[in-house]
Amino acid sequence: MQLVDTAAIVTGAASGLGAATASALAAQGATVVGLDLPASLETAPSVEGVTYVPTDVTDPEQVAAAVATAAENPEGVPLRTVVNCAGIGPSARILSRKGPHDLGLYAKIIQVNLIGTFNVLTLAAERIAQTPELEHGARGVVINTASIAAFDGQVGQAAYSSSKGGVVGLTLPAARDLAQYGIRVNVIAPGIVETPMLATVSEEFRAGLAAGVPFPQRLARPDEYAQLALAIIDHDYLNGEVIRMDGALRMAPR
Repeated sequence: MQLVDTAAIVTGAASGLGAATASALAAQGATVVGLDLPASLETAPSVEGVTYVPTDVTDPEQVAAAVATAAENPEGVPLRTVVNCAGIGPSARILSRKGPHDLGLYAKIIQVNLIGTFNVLTLAAERIAQTPELEHGARGVVINTASIAAFDGQVGQAAYSSSKGGVVGLTLPAARDLAQYGIRVNVIAPGIVETPMLATVSEEFRAGLAAGVPFPQRLARPDEYAQLALAIIDHDYLNGEVIRMDGALRMAPR
């Protein structure tokens, strides 16, 4: 699917994977609407072709309004692409010296990472389904973001792994549900990516993380996620797939 003269939505667009993806889509000719929380958008990069809309992905009304902004853009181009990058990753053990895992924290991580993804996918798919058909009945593609933690969850990642495992489990039924509308659904499961979250740790710690990656023995870059997203968009026969982007890394328990 070509991106020129189409519109796209990217969540978590203010930084990291989302910012890199929004920029890459715009560079390919898409009209991009970037969604993120208001506080995050204060430091979002200024990119030609990217318009930011303050949005909480867990709020159906806010998401519906943002989707309408993308679908009813001034250029009059059809909404065809969604890339869900919004997510959070606090860690906590099921049992620790502080007691049992806080249920509110668990629910919040599920709400943002899984329910937020589903919310955006569902409301955007409704608008994509109304666009004119392309070749073979195609209309668009949704790319969600999981994590290798969906498969190799570490100590303290019970909530995060649950949420990302849910995103993986959503993939095939979503692809099957939306097949009649010509909408593909795929997932990228990144390994350790050098995002702003990692910028808070020491260089020594980052080097230790990179040393555990078989090859290439380094951390992944957000632009590599964006590159993979572009490849999925372009490849019309990729559907219902979960693609690991991790340098063959399999996470140890700790």
